[in-house]
This record gives sequence, C-alpha cells and structure tokens, in this order.
Amino acid sequence: MSKTERLHQLSKTLRQRRRVTLAELMQTLQVSRATLMRDLDWLRVELGHPIHWDHEARCYVWRESELAGEQPEEMAGLWLRPSEVLALVTLDQLLRDIQPGDLLRGHLQPLENRLTKMLKQSGLDRSAQSLLGRRVRVIGLWQRRVPPQCFETVGLALTQRLRLRIHYQARGSGQSSERSVSPQRLIHYRSNWLLDAWCHERDELRSFSLDNISQPQIEDAPAIDVPEDVLDQTLGNGYGIFSGKAVQWATLRFTPERARWVAAEQWHPAQKGEWDSEGHWLLQIPYSDDRELVMDILRHTPEVEVLAPAALRERVLQRMRDGVARWGVS
Repeated sequence: MSKTERLHQLSKTLRQRRRVTLAELMQTLQVSRATLMRDLDWLRVELGHPIHWDHEARCYVWRESELAGEQPEEMAGLWLRPSEVLALVTLDQLLRDIQPGDLLRGHLQPLENRLTKMLKQSGLDRSAQSLLGRRVRVIGLWQRRVPPQCFETVGLALTQRLRLRIHYQARGSGQSSERSVSPQRLIHYRSNWLLDAWCHERDELRSFSLDNISQPQIEDAPAIDVPEDVLDQTLGNGYGIFSGKAVQWATLRFTPERARWVAAEQWHPAQKGEWDSEGHWLLQIPYSDDRELVMDILRHTPEVEVLAPAALRERVLQRMRDGVARWGVS
C-alpha cells in the first residue's frame, strides 16, 4: 500500500468508526507503530484532521468541531508536491493583486495558512514564500480603483442572481443616472473590471465600468438570465469594450520591425494573421465600434497602416491630423 493510499485508508477508518485502538489501526493498515504515528501526526498537524487520543478509553477518536462551518473539507486524492504548493501560493499572489476588497480573502486565508505549513514541512520556509511578493508581480497599468464595497456588492448580486440598483456616471458624456440592472458576468479587461448586465431602464445589454458605479444596492428581485451565446454575440463579437452585433473586419499591416512583437499578441480571440512576402504582419480584427481600436492603432503609429476598411483608415488619419494641429505643427 502506498503512502497516499495508506493516509486515505487511515482517514476513512477514523471517520467511519470514530473510535479505533492503536492495535486495530496497525492491523488494518499493516504498518509498524512508528509508521502509524507518523501518519497520524501528518493528518493532525499538516491537514488539520480532528484526531484525538482518548486516555481513558485508550483509543483514537475522530472528534469534529462543534462550531458551525469549522469542519475541514477534504479533497480526496489531492496530495500536493512542493512545486504544486508553490504554484498555488503564486496564484494566491496574483489573485490578491487583481481582486479588490475582501470578497475572497476571508475564504482563502485558511488555504493560505495551510499552504504555508506545507511549504515549511517541505523545507521551503516562510522566507522563501515571502520572496514571491518580490519575485512575482502583477503590474496593473492604467488600473482604475474600484472601492472594495462596490466590488463585493456587485459580486454578491452576480452570484446570488439578484438585481442591482446602481448610480452610474458615463465616462464619455459625464452624465449620471440611476439604473436597475440584472448582472450577467464580471470581466477583467486590461487591468480593469467591467460588469456585463441587462439594463432594465434601457431594455438592452450594457457593459458598466465598475469604477464608475456608486451606491450599489442589491434589490429583492431575481435577475433575468441572458443566454451565453446572446451575451457573446452582443458584447463579445467586436474589438474592445465598445461592442455590438454589427461587425466589420479591420486589416492592419505592421512593419517587419514591429511585427516581431505584434505577431505574438492576441488583440481579439477571433483574429487572423499572416506574414506577407516582405516580412510585414497582416492582422485582421473584427470590430463593431472603432473607438478603442483607433486608439490602439495610433499607439503603434507609424509602424502600422490601416489597409481596410476605408472608413477606419480615414478615421485614424483624421485623428493624426487633429493631433498635429493641436501641437501647432503645420
């Protein structure tokens, strides 16, 4: 019997029988006293199993906590190697950097404590773990701050499938309005959080930037559910956050120098790309609203040229002319 099988059999026996003598456990597992003591110590100390020694009855007892919610959950068959523990700690660091507030932190803290113990037991002490804060970093460029309370309220309404009452300030117009929405999904896009929701005032799907939401309140009304394919067709077809059902395709040509970077990037899940005979990278991207796409094209200027459609090419050229005029260059 392998160690993994032995530990599971030991845990299963204690759970089912509740009271088991040392001799019975040694007989069941066919192990020595020293091996059994090591296994019991591992289950108690490292995995937090409620195994206790009853001095009067001279047996081991599985004694669950009387506090509600304090019972440890076991994932059968999950025994982690040190490299896997380090991977989980790294993921914890990433989550901490992208998720504002304490919506998940309270639930993840027990896991973090357990991972720390497992690192120490594997010879990777806390000093090694603390290095992750310096060795693994998530740098959120252009990240707009979302108040923790807002993120948590929106997240709860989303998971509990309830409507939200929000005050929303549109960034483009600066106008504020009060909306009742049915949240559909949260999107983490370019270091910022968006909420895809059905707006009951506009009677259509909209994307709301979480940093522009204030005073969110969960309403006592069930949220309507929009099918996933409808969400993707309406909000996920085009390029960027400005989307819609009417999709056009942009064709961009990047210089060989810039192509070495752009060819490895994903601008859109449905994009198409190929090299031409002169080493240029030809990139085709679907879009329904060109505002964000124009900004990204200008970011790569003069190393990019818009080949099609003509309306997009003229829009980019006009933005460049406006920029030159603003700088006072003739």
